[in-house]
Amino acid sequence: MSILVVHMYNNMQPVRQAFTRESADARRAALLGAAAACLAELGLAGTNVRAICARAGVSPGLLRHYFAGIDDLIAATYEATSDRMDAIFADAVAGAGDDPRARLSAYLGASFRPPVTDPELLGAWTAFWALARSDARMAAIHAGSYAGYRARLGELLVACEVSPADAARLAIMLTAMVDGLWLELSLDAASFGAEAAVAMVEEAVGALIKP
Repeated sequence: MSILVVHMYNNMQPVRQAFTRESADARRAALLGAAAACLAELGLAGTNVRAICARAGVSPGLLRHYFAGIDDLIAATYEATSDRMDAIFADAVAGAGDDPRARLSAYLGASFRPPVTDPELLGAWTAFWALARSDARMAAIHAGSYAGYRARLGELLVACEVSPADAARLAIMLTAMVDGLWLELSLDAASFGAEAAVAMVEEAVGALIKP
């Protein structure tokens, strides 16, 4: 092998490795997205390896290459969905400026704005909730996800001069309220509307946080 060929091979190798990593990430992401879509449209009963792979456009063998099985894939899908929600809420807060009260409102209100109000999210999320009742791994993901949400909400409340002890308690109350309104809005978008949901949460925050 000539020196020139060796030089070309060495220069090409990192590019090929990067391309391989990107392709692997894309295939894994496609499987996660397909699993979420199947859960949303078909529910737990209709979500299986064949349906997921058909939607992702891959073979069942490829699923087993990236995941230990369908249970592993669904757990990873829950984690990925939770991470996506965290990023959406963080972006909402970042876009609200420096005012603590505006940041709190943005965090709570993001649950009633796209893409969190995407109808497909309801089907996937209710499937995750159902599995969390019977599967220890899913329960742990659920607990971690909600603990993180409440912790960040508590930090925003403390920034509004709420004591840490009160912030922890109010974070539980407000999380439950947001979840209930989001669920009802997802089931029946015409029942009261997103803006009414935001107004109700704002009213509750105003009553709970004394000036």
